Amino acid sequence: MTDVGTNWAGNIRYAAARLSEPSTLDELAEVIGSAPRVRMLGSRHSFTDIADTDGVLVSLAALAAEAPTVAADRRTVRVAAGIRYGDLVPFLERERLALANLASLPHISVVGAVQTGTHGSGDRIGSLATQVVAVELITGAGERMRSRRGDADFDGVVVGLGALGAVTHLDLDVEPAYEVRQHVFDGGRWDAVLGDLDAVTAAGDSVSMFTTWADADALDQVWVKSRTGREAPDLHRIGARPAGERRHPIPGVDPEPCTGQFGVPGPWFDRLPHFRLAFTPSVGVELQSEYLVARGDAVQAIEALRRLAPRIAPLLHVCEVRTMAADGLWLSPASGRDTVGLHFTWRPDEPAVRALLPAIEAALPESARAHWGKISTMPGDEVRARFPEWSRFAALRRRLDPERRFVNAHLERLGL
Repeated sequence: MTDVGTNWAGNIRYAAARLSEPSTLDELAEVIGSAPRVRMLGSRHSFTDIADTDGVLVSLAALAAEAPTVAADRRTVRVAAGIRYGDLVPFLERERLALANLASLPHISVVGAVQTGTHGSGDRIGSLATQVVAVELITGAGERMRSRRGDADFDGVVVGLGALGAVTHLDLDVEPAYEVRQHVFDGGRWDAVLGDLDAVTAAGDSVSMFTTWADADALDQVWVKSRTGREAPDLHRIGARPAGERRHPIPGVDPEPCTGQFGVPGPWFDRLPHFRLAFTPSVGVELQSEYLVARGDAVQAIEALRRLAPRIAPLLHVCEVRTMAADGLWLSPASGRDTVGLHFTWRPDEPAVRALLPAIEAALPESARAHWGKISTMPGDEVRARFPEWSRFAALRRRLDPERRFVNAHLERLGL
């Protein structure tokens, strides 16, 4: 067996028998047709075995050599699988176009982020998957398929967990380029935040609250990103004050990798992410978990974490709280409801993290959904129960992949 390496964090060593790197769609179709088990590999940023297989692992990085193309009406861009957000940005910059939002890391692959329901932040902004206008894939049955927004089953195809086939292209919504200001604040009190959560998260187009939970009553930082033209945010009412120096989300870490701060206007792609592409993102050696709760349950969820703070803090680099708008995608963490994400960047002690997660999962409200690509111990039956359209997705999977080529151990644990 060939060693195909590890994921980005190094906590998953892939068990695949070999790694295939097709450079054309015909080569990809041949791999799919000849391998009993196959999975697609993006930028290796998932912290679980969701991308693994005991068969052939397929990297679509070579397909990213196909240049993006802008539609004649300049409202959409077509991208090939394998491209990362940070690689798409220079093309969009030259075209003076933009995406509505980005994740905090520009290092991740576009298809991988979409297929796992990864998101940026904003009360009125959907997850990255909501930018998708069309999906092209090669199904487990060997068929080349294109599904457009409004088509039957489109809402099941977009966040597909890699279970329906190999996504080869996406069409994404774009808009004219714009500028963003980013303000960073130190401090803040949870009691004040939870007493007026809507006002806090509406302070900008995208708001992230960071805490190490070393103090269950206090935030460490609040990052507010707003398109130019909005008034500068004022968070004194929650006890937060403008940072006097550049900040990294993790206290005490060199802020050089971070995007521009102090309210200085900059291009959308250099303010919406927390980290710049040229640098190692986040802390570099870490694990991640994330739970996404209905917005109406956000106060209850945060209060639950405050009670667990003494157990969380020793294992934690930082916890980020942010919001996203509801969507209709079947397996999106924001499906059917406005959502608040509770993201944990853990120290690299997976046994200790996994020992703690059941307590967190039990304390959170029943609306909590685990991020598809991040560490969770939630049983498969509970996961399924939290997605009302799960049975429709399972039926779609059976139709598009009747021989279960794309099913792996991770999906089997979810009941697929």
